[in-house]
Amino acid sequence: MACTALTSGRGLDCNRVSGGVKYVYFAVFDQVLSTTEGTGVDKGSITEISMATAPSAASLYRYTVPRGSTTASEAITGSTENGTIFYTPTVSMVLNKLTKEDQNEIRLLGQTQVMVFCQMNAQLPTGTDTIICMGRQNAMSMNAGTADTGAAFGDRNGYTLTFDGLEAEPFLMVKDYPLLTGPFSDSGLGGIAIPIISTPQ
Repeated sequence: MACTALTSGRGLDCNRVSGGVKYVYFAVFDQVLSTTEGTGVDKGSITEISMATAPSAASLYRYTVPRGSTTASEAITGSTENGTIFYTPTVSMVLNKLTKEDQNEIRLLGQTQVMVFCQMNAQLPTGTDTIICMGRQNAMSMNAGTADTGAAFGDRNGYTLTFDGLEAEPFLMVKDYPLLTGPFSDSGLGGIAIPIISTPQ
């Protein structure tokens, strides 16, 4: 007897999508009180995010990444012999230009377990961007990276940072948000907008 039941098939989507990531948001894992997965048509989506409010309201930290530079992926590893399956989410993020401010923040990122939200170039039918959540259950950590000056004038001067995790379930997508107010502003996500702090330019 099957352990689970499939619920649908999948046709060929007539729309083309764009690859890549435009923004990466970091939440301090311990400051995320809960994330709620929807049911029914919202199954597979986060419909509510509850963040810590004391001693001060927790924020999401948004990093704008160069176009065509940053990837989010998830490796699936199963074992028929052991009857197990797990998921390894990975985010590889590029930041141009070496700065002392980034050096300090990267040091903190290396010391902090985070939940990562990636806002992709791919869009939903409503015109909003698709956002995925990685490290929802067990957090993600920065476990690799480089700070590189480059050699030639045309080489990148900047950082490549890699975050990875280990999860029992695949990543979820964040429920669609209002086009006019932007990501994480939906009153359905924790009742209030989540503050977003952008990196200095």
